Amino acid sequence: MQRVAALFLPLWPIERLWRAERAGAPPDARAPLDAGPLRAGSVPRGGGWRPGARWAREDRLGHVAPLGGGQALGGPAPLITSIREGNRSLVAAACPQAQALGLAPGMAVAQARAQVRGLDIRPADTQGDLAALGQFAMLAARRWSPIVAVEGADTLFLDLTGTAHLFGGEVAMARRIVRLLARAGFTARIAIADTVGAAWALVHHGAGGICPPAGGAQALAPLPTAALRLEPPAIELLKRLGIERIGQLAALPRGPLVRRFGAGTVLRLDQALGRMPEPLAPVIPPHAIAVTRRFAEPIATAEGIAAWLGALVPELAAALEAEGLGARAIELVADRVDGVPQRISIGLARSNRDPVHLLRLLARRIGDMEPGFGIDALALHVRRATPLGPEPVVERLDEEAAPDIATLVDTLATRIGQRGMWRMRPVESDVPERAAARAPVLDPPERGGARPSRDDIRQLNRILPIPPWHPDWPRPARLLARPEPLDHVLAELPDQPPRRFTWRGQAHCVIRADGPERIHGEWWKRDAERASTRDYFRVEDEAGRRYWLFRSGDGERPATGDLSWYLHGVFG
Repeated sequence: MQRVAALFLPLWPIERLWRAERAGAPPDARAPLDAGPLRAGSVPRGGGWRPGARWAREDRLGHVAPLGGGQALGGPAPLITSIREGNRSLVAAACPQAQALGLAPGMAVAQARAQVRGLDIRPADTQGDLAALGQFAMLAARRWSPIVAVEGADTLFLDLTGTAHLFGGEVAMARRIVRLLARAGFTARIAIADTVGAAWALVHHGAGGICPPAGGAQALAPLPTAALRLEPPAIELLKRLGIERIGQLAALPRGPLVRRFGAGTVLRLDQALGRMPEPLAPVIPPHAIAVTRRFAEPIATAEGIAAWLGALVPELAAALEAEGLGARAIELVADRVDGVPQRISIGLARSNRDPVHLLRLLARRIGDMEPGFGIDALALHVRRATPLGPEPVVERLDEEAAPDIATLVDTLATRIGQRGMWRMRPVESDVPERAAARAPVLDPPERGGARPSRDDIRQLNRILPIPPWHPDWPRPARLLARPEPLDHVLAELPDQPPRRFTWRGQAHCVIRADGPERIHGEWWKRDAERASTRDYFRVEDEAGRRYWLFRSGDGERPATGDLSWYLHGVFG
């Protein structure tokens, strides 16, 4: 007998918003992690903020703030999402607090705003909600049931026929699913019945739970006719005739019922009662792409492995082309006769399914394998893939296309690894160690700098009474990963460069210097940097070596720094 579970997520859009806010919320500004000045490296230590930690959700009085993106002391503001339909803005979803105040989906946003004061209104992300629900359906198809279908924007159907006993029965399985979603922050209700229609009716218009086999008609009888997923005109017509329950509708003769209300109403009734089948349109999880070749006799030579790879790689490329994908990571698994597999992994900087290029990369790694007494089978698995469609060609023969270095990057990565290759990208920050970050080699450079031009800076300096900013000041060719402290520094306060200093046990005498270049902390990111200041100097010692030093503090106010000196970079 068929058994179907209907999983209802009534607050899916709202709880997705709350989950995103909890995951991306910064630490409490009233209790910074480090109240000291901007130190060397400018990286806070001693742990971090975790969204789920209890101490991260407590205010200074020890009261737990609500998990839902609200005010900590005054209570969360009612949250709704709005969607545009024509010239009207309607409520797409409402949180439980908003629903308790009389707000419901489909209501005009103007009416909701007039009815509830201090309403938190967010734009609805219907496409994102549907995409997230589809991803959850994929997860459910891999974990709970091979047949999972999406119904609407908040319901999943799981065919539990022959699978519930693997999880301890229907009761234990339903309890496990609901608890798993509750730990993830989602409200869920589940109902299990013999038919799809009965499960949907019980979870949306009933109390949920598990309907015993062959008990669908009795469980559906007291439910309203809207539980049959009928069209609104048919529901309204049934109400006019005094038919408000499914039991009343099921007691009517079929002939007059079809002539009066159409075949759709009778079809939904028969599907819910199990008289007519209702097939599901399940989601299909993407299958892993792999090709395998087993041998009658073990192979143990590099030439034999290379020959069989020459036959397997074109098959893998054809499978990728059939799926419209390009490989980003491929793993070669060689099964030895002693049961110890040999694995070789290659990564690609860009999606690729060229068999010649893939074979060249794999052939370079054959020497890393240890065949032992022989290899019984070879398998190529695509561990990561991205969509790869047709690529544009150069329209004119005399037009020079930009060189493609993807193959060069892949070749070098097979020797030094993907993590050993990167390119630097600029970051909008005045703090030197934050002004650059690593980026993949093939990522295009960012265009349109966020910094103003030099002419704009000069014009602003004429108008605004602020110290001039010097964009022409050079930066060292080598910036240390972390500024290193200096010892025995002799300098005159507040603005003079050091006369001598000791770095890594070696004394240096300064003969030339330029500065200071003052850099303030990024107070908009951390309260601890509100008063922090660094004064940078370019110095040259008696041997002609040039260094980039800075002093923590402005030399006048203790709150800006402790006057300690650090070396941050080396010129040349």
